Amino acid sequence: MTAKDVILDRIRAARELAPSTTVTVPRNYRTGRTLPDAELIELFVDRLVDYKANVHRSTAEELPATLAKVLADRDARRVGVPAGLDASWLSKYGGEVVVDSSDVPAPELEGLDGVVTSSTVSCAETGTIFLDGSPDQGRRALTLVPDLHVCVVPLSTVEVGVPEAMARLVPERPTTLISGPSATSDIELERVEGVHGPRTLDVVIVG
Repeated sequence: MTAKDVILDRIRAARELAPSTTVTVPRNYRTGRTLPDAELIELFVDRLVDYKANVHRSTAEELPATLAKVLADRDARRVGVPAGLDASWLSKYGGEVVVDSSDVPAPELEGLDGVVTSSTVSCAETGTIFLDGSPDQGRRALTLVPDLHVCVVPLSTVEVGVPEAMARLVPERPTTLISGPSATSDIELERVEGVHGPRTLDVVIVG
């Protein structure tokens, strides 16, 4: 008998001993919390900066100019975008715009200088941005392979806490949670960025 057989036998035995009744777990989460826009933005920006994200403010009208400046400051000359991104957002960008598709192998995305996407919802308390693979956000590889991610966050999609943010998600969609640029620490707590995703995260809050 292999170790795998032993483990599976133990699982089967435990299942036979387990009660067959269904237990309802109460989930009395705090929901419906709101903050005035000024306080919500202050909280969200504080958390983003704490996670070492770069934060920019913009109006809807100024967004093309803001994105063009952010990308120019990063020397991003070739930028990937999901197929459903509003083309007007990059109307003032002078570089090459590459529209992503599933036909492009993920390793080839490394040739991009950055990526620009929208977002689904964000949580101010944790500084977390949620992507769900919608047409204006694209596939997960698009936001994980390039070294720069410029993410547009409409103020109307920012919620106070996690329960409020989760309530706006579609459970069946693939969700990616972003809290600052990709980073990890070794046993000596030496921070290394860009290991599992973009080394640089620029967040443009619109509204």
